Amino acid sequence: MADNDWKSRLNVVYSTNPDFKYQTEEPEREETLPPGQQNLRVWLDRRARAGKQVTLVKGFVGSDDDLKALAAMLKSKCGVGGTAKEGEIVIQGDFRDRVVDLLVKAGYKAKKAGG
Repeated sequence: MADNDWKSRLNVVYSTNPDFKYQTEEPEREETLPPGQQNLRVWLDRRARAGKQVTLVKGFVGSDDDLKALAAMLKSKCGVGGTAKEGEIVIQGDFRDRVVDLLVKAGYKAKKAGG
């Protein structure tokens, strides 16, 4: 069915080559840096969250799958919920010291930031 997808071939008019295969541009995958090269900042945030505190981990460079795996590890070690999206991890509650310790033990360069 993918060969008959007309939307992916909108800019191709005609080809006389019987073996022609249209090549679409694939989005480039972001390379995940090793833990020792990651510079992570751990913030405590309360903005736009109805007064509830959350711990933010910013500065992760890598794929979404690796970000979600790191978030799952942090959430399970802290025993709370959270999410990982747009290059940042949100952990529910004030776990800034614990998250920094967990990241350092995992080999990441992590610092407390933001007051």
